[in-house]
Amino acid sequence: MSDIVVVLCRPSEPGNVGAVCRVMKNMGLSRLYLVAPEPLDRAVLLTRAIHADDVWRNARTFDTLGEAVAGCSFVAGTTCRRGRKRKVSMRPSELAAWLAERIRPGAQDSAAAPVALVFGNERTGLDADEINCCNIASHIPVSDEFPSLNLSHAVQVYAYEFYLAFGETEVHHVKGEWVPLERTEVDRLTADITEILEGLGFYKFPGREEQTRFLRDVICRAGLTEREGRYLKGIFDKAARLGSMKV
Repeated sequence: MSDIVVVLCRPSEPGNVGAVCRVMKNMGLSRLYLVAPEPLDRAVLLTRAIHADDVWRNARTFDTLGEAVAGCSFVAGTTCRRGRKRKVSMRPSELAAWLAERIRPGAQDSAAAPVALVFGNERTGLDADEINCCNIASHIPVSDEFPSLNLSHAVQVYAYEFYLAFGETEVHHVKGEWVPLERTEVDRLTADITEILEGLGFYKFPGREEQTRFLRDVICRAGLTEREGRYLKGIFDKAARLGSMKV
């Protein structure tokens, strides 16, 4: 993520810039460039940054986009404008995946310099000259009725996709997150259930193998979590105990 630079062209709203600092830090981005910013109220900006003031303190300011990206190996400009003569455009996920392959250490075309992700002014977006300074365009699919996104919201979408492509080397699940059982665990659960059913005399005729496959497929499609799997097995365990008591 240290190879990614977020560039804001002509930002005018201090609250938006502060929110950008916050979402950048949320997603592990730290390099912020400002191009010809309008006067920004520092107090408002830092209020919106919330624990990401270091991103703002380390931000660099330039007079032109050309100066800002002079040391970058690749420049992607974000815009909702489409047209026959305009640049080829990628979605955020497509751009992040493509760049992850390109600048991955050891890749054949690995970039030796940062990659710039450029955002335009809150009201007007990137102008023609700024788009021409970029190597490719990128867009967020939105409703045609209102295609303009808030600056910090747009940065959040890209930052999230770049975090998935660059930042996470391992999947770290958080408490309460839906994590379905793996296939080996599903096989173990279905075997336990059919074992209990056999102990209750359920399989007086052939059919256990077919029912095992049925239960396995249903549990997989249901996407049971580990906790739900334990709960389901507990129901059958209790049924087995009650069955043995009646005998």
